[in-house]
Amino acid sequence: MKIYTRKGDDGTTGLLYGGRVTKDETGPEAYGTVDEAMSAIGVARSLASGAAAEQLLMVQREMFVVGAELATAAENRRKLVPGVSLLEPEPVDRLESWIDQLTAERGMPTEFVVPGGNPLAAALDMARSVVRRAERRTVTHARTGALEGSHVVPYLNRLADWLYMMARVAEAEWVSSKEDE
Repeated sequence: MKIYTRKGDDGTTGLLYGGRVTKDETGPEAYGTVDEAMSAIGVARSLASGAAAEQLLMVQREMFVVGAELATAAENRRKLVPGVSLLEPEPVDRLESWIDQLTAERGMPTEFVVPGGNPLAAALDMARSVVRRAERRTVTHARTGALEGSHVVPYLNRLADWLYMMARVAEAEWVSSKEDE
């Protein structure tokens, strides 16, 4: 089996559960940007350790579910499988819990934050900005009626918020470790 099929040479791409669309339609734009976000989160995970790395990996796995949902035509949404190709509300709730925990521990920043305090924080901020773009692309796709009842937009919104708070914690831990030296 080869990685290339030549089916996309005409500018179209196949959808989950069938159908083909042009590669620049709203669905492929949304799930393509989710794929970019997943890769950016992977960069952050490569710099993280412990619970943070585990949480980032969990999020990356959920992003496959998000991508599958976005790669399904509206008429095939009934074929989506919860937790496999259909995002359920629990991941949104869990992200909110993680955000609340980080906010309680760290507090909210009181001024504008310039990304780049350290490599992990910079990677988390980069991932956050790509997730925000994925969210915007998904909102555009949702306006076509393709995501009726979906939890993808709230998930991406919370994910960006969580990555923001993770970056602030990473900066604080970096500063604290430098002060200890």
